[in-house]
Amino acid sequence: MAEWSTAAVDVADNSGDEPLTAQADQSTADGVAKNRERDTDSDEAQGGGGIEHPGRTSPPELHSGHKLARRYRLEECVTRLDGFSSWRAVDEKLRRAVGVHILPADHARARSVLAAARSSALLGDPRFVQVLDAVEENDLVYVVHEWLPDATELTTLLASGPLEPHDAYQMVSQLASAMAAAHREGLAHLRLNPSAVLRTSTGQWRIRGLAVNAALRGITSETPQRTDTEAIGALLYAALTQRWPYENDAHGLSGLPKDVGLIAPDQVRAGVHRGLSELAMRALANDGATASRHEAACTTPEELVKAIGEMPRIRPPEPAFTAPPEYQRTTYQQGSYGRPAPHPGATQPVPAPPPPLQSRTGRALKWAVSALLIAALGLGSWQLADALMNGDKSDDTNKTQTTDDGDKSSSSPKPVTTLKIQGAAEYYPDGKAQHADDVQLTYDNDSSTYWRSYSFRSGPVLAPFKQGVGIVYDLGSERSLSAASIGLHYGGNYTAATLYAADSLSSSAPLSSMKKIADGRTSGKELQISAKTAVKTRYVLVWITAAPHSGSDEYSGDGYKQAITDVKFTG
Repeated sequence: MAEWSTAAVDVADNSGDEPLTAQADQSTADGVAKNRERDTDSDEAQGGGGIEHPGRTSPPELHSGHKLARRYRLEECVTRLDGFSSWRAVDEKLRRAVGVHILPADHARARSVLAAARSSALLGDPRFVQVLDAVEENDLVYVVHEWLPDATELTTLLASGPLEPHDAYQMVSQLASAMAAAHREGLAHLRLNPSAVLRTSTGQWRIRGLAVNAALRGITSETPQRTDTEAIGALLYAALTQRWPYENDAHGLSGLPKDVGLIAPDQVRAGVHRGLSELAMRALANDGATASRHEAACTTPEELVKAIGEMPRIRPPEPAFTAPPEYQRTTYQQGSYGRPAPHPGATQPVPAPPPPLQSRTGRALKWAVSALLIAALGLGSWQLADALMNGDKSDDTNKTQTTDDGDKSSSSPKPVTTLKIQGAAEYYPDGKAQHADDVQLTYDNDSSTYWRSYSFRSGPVLAPFKQGVGIVYDLGSERSLSAASIGLHYGGNYTAATLYAADSLSSSAPLSSMKKIADGRTSGKELQISAKTAVKTRYVLVWITAAPHSGSDEYSGDGYKQAITDVKFTG
């Protein structure tokens, strides 16, 4: 058995994936550019009977529940096409959802698929869906990749209408810069279409199937940079107009009218941003298409990135806000009711305060208050004297005495108990783990070992790119928890964390199902979190929502990141 695997890189933006979906492969060795008008089958075919091509190797007989490498349990077939199949699966070792492409080891494309998967994994760019494993085993070749349940295909987004200008700008900016980075490493996609582009719940754009999707379908191109650049232009065109920029319908979108040719997006739909319309035409300036003005065509992702950088930045729309009606003060509220309004510019005298109350009523009130005070003082003195005399008459043998020791025992707090941690699991409800195999290092009584997060580009608050990172701990049984001491590897800026009472060690249980215990914040390397009242729970989540900025080290690049060295719970 030959096996090769790689972990996700250590600079992340909360990237993820959904399963590769099916499309009939009608392309030729000349690349996507020459068969784009014939690429009309939907990429959303779900499971079941795909297209079987005569003379090609049949896919192996697999079923739900089948396990690969005693680790990846197949759940649902989402594509069965052209000798390979794609599945939604569960990585039982890391307890997370993954996607798996499977084809026979003797398939004509098996070698190229393995090579493409390994090259894609080595890129390690979080803007691409990461390849997690590439294995040849038991006459099978399979590629395991990330799966992001909350991501949405561009195909689905466009079903409800074109994107807003800011969203379209963000999409083309992120796609172009990602593909420019890939081409600098010698990697091409060659199958960029609305089903290969995902938007996560945090608004970030991700590309899936880098090199692998084309290898699965045998697609090549003599001009890969032009092919991918034109594909980005087509995606921007579709995002602006909700139309596919060629005559044939494709990807759930209507094509352009026959015999009209390629017309600019702002001529297809009213209100399209002029700068983005020009940009789409410049990227589509392949195979005879021309830009709508005199700007040079963009034939590589790098040129497209440069063109985007020269555009004025498109800002998000201002949130709608309706101001409340202005509060009008009346003359009555101003204390001048019944007085003539002052003349503008005139200096008004400051009214003098009224003299003290000197009437008969005022004098009587003073005497009444004095009498009440004298009576209260006399009553208190009488009660005190009575208590002292009764105390002297009482029998000493019947007295109840409270010693200092008794006072101390009754008022002293309960002894603090350290709660033993029986187990732990990384918590990642978005489907993207950090370093799930290292969670035990946070309670091994060794401060030199730690669990760490990836390095993020924005911070200290990780949202919206990442809602948080954390670990859920098992205390063995339901215990009364009142505080936590968390040792941290990185200091500076600030770290913010919250404790939650969880129901299980699940890595994907919704945060809304948990009870908040307490939260805390620190700029140092130790975070103390204390609850106002103790909470009974067996499972407790340490959820980090903000991390300090730190420089590069042996494990990761510079960015916002945090690592936990030791965790202690007390009750």
